[in-house]
Amino acid sequence: MMERRRMDAALLVLFLGHLAGALEVPLDLPQPPTITHQSPKDYIIDPRENIIIHCEAKGKPHPSFSWTRNGTHFDTEEDPYVTMRPHSGTLEVDISREKAEHYEAVYQCTARNKHGAAVSNNIVVRQSRSPLWSKEKIKPIVVQEGVSLVLPCRPPAGLPPPIIFWMDNNFQKLPQSSRVSQSLNGDLYFSNVLREDSRNDYICYARFPHTQTIQQKQPITVKVLNQNPVEERRPVFLIPSGPSSSKMVLRGQVLEMECIAEGLPTPEISWTKVSGDFPAKRTSFLHYQKTLRIVDVSESDAGDYRCTARNRLGSVHHTIHVTVKASPYWITGAPKNLVLAPGENGVLTCRASGTPKPAITWAMNGIPIENSPKDLSRKVEDDTIIFTDIQTGSSAVFQCNISNDYGYLLSNAFVNVLSEPPRVLTPSNIVYKVIKNHRVLMDCASFGSPIPKITWFKDSRSGTLDGETYKMLDNGTLEINVAQARNSGKYTCVARNILGIYENHVYLEVKEPTRILKQPEYKVVQRGKSVVFECKVKHDPSLIPTMTWLKDDGELPDDERLIVDSDSLTITDVTDNDAGVYTCIMNTTLDHDSASAELTVVEAAVYERPDPPTDLELTEHKKRSVQLTWTPGDEHNRPIQKFLIQYEDSLHHRGHWHNLTEVPGNKNRAHLKLSPYIHYTFRVLALNSVGFSRPSFPSRVFKTDPAAPDENPTGVQGIGTEHDNLVISWKPLTGLQSNGPGLHYKVMWRQKMMDSEWTTVTVANNSKFVVSGTPTFVPYELKVQAVNDHGAAPEPAIAHGYSGEDLPVAAPENVQALVLNSTLTEVHWDPVPNKLIRGYLKGYKVYYWRERSLHKHNPHHVEKQILTFSGNHTRGMLPGLHPFSLYSFNVKVYNGKGEGPPSPTQQFETPEGVPTAPSSLTITNPNLDSLTLEWSPPHDRNGLITGYTLKYQPLNNSNELGPVEELALPANETSVTLLNLKYSTRYKFYLNAKTVRGAGPAISQEAVTIMDEAVTSRQVDIATQGWFIGLMCAIALLILILLIICFIQRNKGGKYPVKEKEDAHTDPEFQPMKDDDCTFGEYSDNEDQKPLKGSRTPSNGTVKRDDSDDSLVDYGEGGDGQFNEDGSFIGQYSGKSASRDNAEGQESSEAPSPINAMNSLNSFV
Repeated sequence: MMERRRMDAALLVLFLGHLAGALEVPLDLPQPPTITHQSPKDYIIDPRENIIIHCEAKGKPHPSFSWTRNGTHFDTEEDPYVTMRPHSGTLEVDISREKAEHYEAVYQCTARNKHGAAVSNNIVVRQSRSPLWSKEKIKPIVVQEGVSLVLPCRPPAGLPPPIIFWMDNNFQKLPQSSRVSQSLNGDLYFSNVLREDSRNDYICYARFPHTQTIQQKQPITVKVLNQNPVEERRPVFLIPSGPSSSKMVLRGQVLEMECIAEGLPTPEISWTKVSGDFPAKRTSFLHYQKTLRIVDVSESDAGDYRCTARNRLGSVHHTIHVTVKASPYWITGAPKNLVLAPGENGVLTCRASGTPKPAITWAMNGIPIENSPKDLSRKVEDDTIIFTDIQTGSSAVFQCNISNDYGYLLSNAFVNVLSEPPRVLTPSNIVYKVIKNHRVLMDCASFGSPIPKITWFKDSRSGTLDGETYKMLDNGTLEINVAQARNSGKYTCVARNILGIYENHVYLEVKEPTRILKQPEYKVVQRGKSVVFECKVKHDPSLIPTMTWLKDDGELPDDERLIVDSDSLTITDVTDNDAGVYTCIMNTTLDHDSASAELTVVEAAVYERPDPPTDLELTEHKKRSVQLTWTPGDEHNRPIQKFLIQYEDSLHHRGHWHNLTEVPGNKNRAHLKLSPYIHYTFRVLALNSVGFSRPSFPSRVFKTDPAAPDENPTGVQGIGTEHDNLVISWKPLTGLQSNGPGLHYKVMWRQKMMDSEWTTVTVANNSKFVVSGTPTFVPYELKVQAVNDHGAAPEPAIAHGYSGEDLPVAAPENVQALVLNSTLTEVHWDPVPNKLIRGYLKGYKVYYWRERSLHKHNPHHVEKQILTFSGNHTRGMLPGLHPFSLYSFNVKVYNGKGEGPPSPTQQFETPEGVPTAPSSLTITNPNLDSLTLEWSPPHDRNGLITGYTLKYQPLNNSNELGPVEELALPANETSVTLLNLKYSTRYKFYLNAKTVRGAGPAISQEAVTIMDEAVTSRQVDIATQGWFIGLMCAIALLILILLIICFIQRNKGGKYPVKEKEDAHTDPEFQPMKDDDCTFGEYSDNEDQKPLKGSRTPSNGTVKRDDSDDSLVDYGEGGDGQFNEDGSFIGQYSGKSASRDNAEGQESSEAPSPINAMNSLNSFV
């Protein structure tokens, strides 16, 4: 048991360590294949079109592809009708000379390169089928009024199954109701028949969506008799039968259950779930409550469902037991690709569920894993593969197959073992623009192995970005939730792993929002006058604005009377059609703002604002309330929407009116709640759709008595401004809150945690008090109470504060430096005790500077840099250091007052790194077969130069590179002469320097060797030779003679009566049917015989007819005509059918004519 727990813990650590391991590997790096696109598992094809079976994959090197068919190798080159697209595994099958059913099979694609093999799903290819109805003679149905009736449809089985609907002879949808409805299998059910149900054109149609054709059953005649009236009866279920039934449905599919009952009067259907409630958002009732539909079925939907049919004579029940099974489905998602560095650990997890529980099998590169080569770093445990100390060469693609009785899941996931320094995939120097106070995300997509760590810096790199303003997401993206102007600037994203560091720079510009300062206003204008809507906007000056006007949410009419300026819309000679809502929209590339106003056009009288209310009266006087009544003024043909009540306080703010409350426009009184010690005067304004009225005349003065304050000041806080004081401040009460004369404040304080007595002072006409002589940075409890001549406010709440800060008196101790690599060092320190900080701890600052390079040739530099670490940090990283250098540093703590003393200065040395490129590379002394290269050492050697590497290769005239030659040079050389080069050849040279840490970047240069003069003298311009000029003239003369002969022969050609032959043997016309509403399009019989819009024609220009696809009219009475996609008949208009019509006549139950098809069938299911 303990061993198992240790294994579980190890798995958890491995999983968390590589949770972000599902990286997208750049395509320039080696990687196993990944399937990027494939055809669906169940692939139904159109037999009239070429078959395309998709299989696309990526990898490095690009993968090769192979196929199996029904489990055996499928040699595509042996089949003349099958081709594989270049650089792809996609198959194209030409069915113009081979039947589609020949290629019905199970296909599987494999993409393979030297790093592994990925396989596709099993793709089952089947052709769609839309068979004809079987020929049958349907006898008329005669029933007694009141009985039940079922009209069977029984459509032919197609692939996929057809959509069923019933129509009449005029292509009109048959009406359905709670009495008459279509069942899920397509039959038409009558709970009881009526006399009006008699008709001879009940026609069932089947639409096959994949081939876009419609098949028609022969019309059914129903005759309802009224000889012996049928008695009323209790409901009885027509379907399903018996008291109970069962149904199985798969998870995620749609569950449809139906109950159709007969009875007289017509029964009503209701549903309940015996053991719970319906899932409200996924449940619907169709076909007049007869069908219960639940989408996206889950295991919780299993149970017993009861349908009840009820009329006034009784009820009947049926219980349907639903079980939910599940084909396999992912629990935590499909396995993710894993990129590991040599020596790392990782986990592939293939976790899925299903009902019944699925079986899990693993394969590697398409071969069962138990038959694959053994690997000590790999261990398979059920649904998990654990990789421990993986090594180069273990890259592969692993297939996880999860299956049960109802389906399977197949997923490819590769393990790619790479050692790769970090790179940032996000393009550099991107400028992000965002509106102020909006959210912005700045990307830093990276790749490396081991996985790089992402760090963000801003501008001068004074410290890493953290705190409330910035948030770094798991994928390296930097999020600013509420962008402000101060956030604008240059941001640096640093990706680092043990193999190196990569930096990327982006820029953020925070823009001011677009705002409409003056909105268009409601206008009432007389017909024939002009009107102006103003729309003045403020926007960020760096954004280009675009003003757009709309009328009733649509474009402005194209009328010269409407004049659009930069900030207004003018309408001249207004007409009734101009009435509506006008909206101005100001758009920029980042945001927009809009405002609307209505225009009302009147004939003569213009609607006005209401008259002011009159007769203000105060009643029901109380200490803190009064009732105000008034008489409304004239509305001026616009109803009053509300009344606004205002007051003036002649005691404290004479001449200033304040809003007190609002009441609806149908009221003329208000109960007003008042404050003490106020001399109130009231007035009322009325508002209609035109605007506010003038204020009413003021009421008489109503004085309230003074009282003690009801509340205490808010915003009480204590902050020290000096090291020995405490400033207590608060938000004072307003005159309305004072409740009486003589307002002052009782200020109280004491040190916290000392149980001392409160010190109290009285303060008047002020909102702060300074306590002097306090200890430095000590917590205090504070209270401020309002008092006037009539008493004190309730006991105030206790607030908290601190006396003033002073500079810290101690430096961090135990300061150490841990050099991580040539450019990165980690500094550690012990935190300073709080009592020595003497204030709010803000953080720590690390001062560091480069004393000198450890290389004698590099100059001496001393430039101090500061890294700030906010909060209670005890360590910090110093990035961007110079390799092979001596650094000094110290650490300070700082609070709100400033910095404390520095720690003792310490030093550390950075190890060697790779050098920069050589400072220069020049080519001298070019000869026929040699030249000399001279260079200068790198400016930043970053260590001791151990040598140089020179690579060179020839370039041809199309800039294609030839083979590479490589030459190792000692460190003390700055020139080299290359011999035995080709004459008159351009070469490209690459030179880089090396230290013990490796090679640095290369500097490149191109040069050309001198051309051999002897060869030059032998080259002759062929265009100046006489024999060449003569040959060209002879060829031109011969072409001219051939053109003359062709022209003469063409004029002798004749015309042939092809048109008459085509007219005599034309195929039936195809009419399009609209997919969305199943209505017929226009019938076209023009002489050009052009294919109609929406029809399908094979690529060779011919229309193939299957042996079983003849015209249904050939079979007599209302034959089973076939439709194309939009419902038009196939085979209806041929000469053959016309002759039969003349011989046999036409019965009333015959199939619809094409003329009816043109004029009706507005919509059907």
